[in-house]
This record gives sequence, structure tokens and C-alpha cells, in this order.
Amino acid sequence: MPLATLTDVLQPALARGYAVPGLVCLGWEDMRAFVAAAQAERAPVILQAGPSCREHTPLPVLARMMRYLGEQADVPVVVHLDHGYAAEECRIAIAEGFTSVMFDGSRLALQDNIDQTAAIAEMAHAAGVSCEGEIGFVGYAAGAESRGTDPAEAARFAQDTGIDAMAISVGNVHLQQNREGGLDEDRIRAIEAVTTVPLVVHGGSGVPLDQRRTLAAGSRIAKFNIGTELRMAFGAALRAAVNADPDRFDRVQILRETHDPLVAATRPVFQAFGASGRA
Repeated sequence: MPLATLTDVLQPALARGYAVPGLVCLGWEDMRAFVAAAQAERAPVILQAGPSCREHTPLPVLARMMRYLGEQADVPVVVHLDHGYAAEECRIAIAEGFTSVMFDGSRLALQDNIDQTAAIAEMAHAAGVSCEGEIGFVGYAAGAESRGTDPAEAARFAQDTGIDAMAISVGNVHLQQNREGGLDEDRIRAIEAVTTVPLVVHGGSGVPLDQRRTLAAGSRIAKFNIGTELRMAFGAALRAAVNADPDRFDRVQILRETHDPLVAATRPVFQAFGASGRA
């Protein structure tokens, strides 16, 4: 199936009241399982290459793996650069075949963020590629603190950059291993009141399931990034496979046993966002 852009999957989600998961990939085993889960659920999926993934595997290699999986699938697959921090990184991703890029200028001053994001959005659109930007800073569990998105700044950012999706900071945190928090729905509604661009929540693993369902169905949040909870599922499956036979050393045999558990852990993610059956 032809690969999809971010706009291809988010605009229908926004119109019909569901959200599409952006699944953070670290290698072949998880991206393969994510596409298998999407096919089983008949759902669109966004495969994301984040900074830690890119440290381990070069962008051109990631592009070819993700594109191969997407082209073999019969559901929409977006090949997405997550948290690109420089224009050159986004340029390379576009040249290598990513269908969507995210430029993260959230640590910059507002005007610098607008200027750099707008330039990357223009570059992406000229190549037929979608662009996501971020306004407000989403922090990290046991790390840098978040800086919440100001609605007035969000309105200006969306208008002046021409982005296709806008990541916001509304109580979400990267790398959170539990769902004890929750998003600031008042801030979300204030942002929705001043912009029409699809909204994105990074750090979606920390969002309680009930709130995922409610916001996916009844807000402008059309994309939730999910990483930590599926990394944990993969790690548990890998430990079980290794411990099952201490004498086994063939990593292909070991890694093969992570596939079914990771598919099983991923399918409920689509279901909670209402994405199942939307392909």
C-alpha cells in the first residue's frame, strides 16, 4: 500500500473522532510488531524514529526498514521523524523517504521556534511531506520539567508556521512508567478555542486509559505518542525469552519470541484511541 503522510491519517481522525498512535520504534522487531498489530486492528499507524533510535541506527537504514513494512502493509503507515532538532536532520529524513517530520524547537525562544519550524514546514511541504511542530516544552520523568503551552502562543505558532500538527504541553511527560497523572483538560480546551490544527500529545504512556478514550473521541488531539509502555512490554518479553533457556544464544530465536507478546500489547493501544477499523 502507498505510504501515508501525517495529514493523510490525522485529518480523518479529527473529523471522525478518534486518534492515531505514534509508536516509538527502536528497531526491526518492534516496528514489525507494530505494523502487524495495526493490520490486525485494521488501523492506521505512525512509525516513529526518535533520537535514541537514530543514535543506534542511521536514518537511511531506518527509512528503508519502515518504508518496506509500510509498502507491504494494507493499512495506512506513516514514516515519521520524531524530535528532529536541526533542519539538516529533517532534510536528510525527507531525502531518505520519511513521509513526515517533526521539528522540536520547544526549547527555543518563541520567535526562533516559529522561524525555524516555518522553514522546515516549507521544505517538507515542497517535497509532499507533513510537518509537526511543538510549542511549550514537554518534560521528562525524573528529568527536565515541563513548560506548559500558552494558548495565545499556540495560536500564533500554528498560524505563522503552517504546520500540519502541533505538539502541546498540557501535563504530559516523556518516559513516564505509570498512568497516575493526567492531562490538563482546561488548558487543552483553551488551546482548541484558538486553533484548528490537529493536536499531538507526546508522552502518551502516562495518560490514563479513560482520558485517552475521552480525548480521542471528543477533542482536537488526533495523535498520541506511545513509547514507554511498549518498550516495557518488549523488555518483559525479551527477559522471558532469554530466561526460558539459559543455554540458548541465537538472538534470532530469542527475538522471534518477542513478536507475539508485543503485538498483543500494542493492539489495545489502537482500541483505546478508537483507531481500530478505521483503515
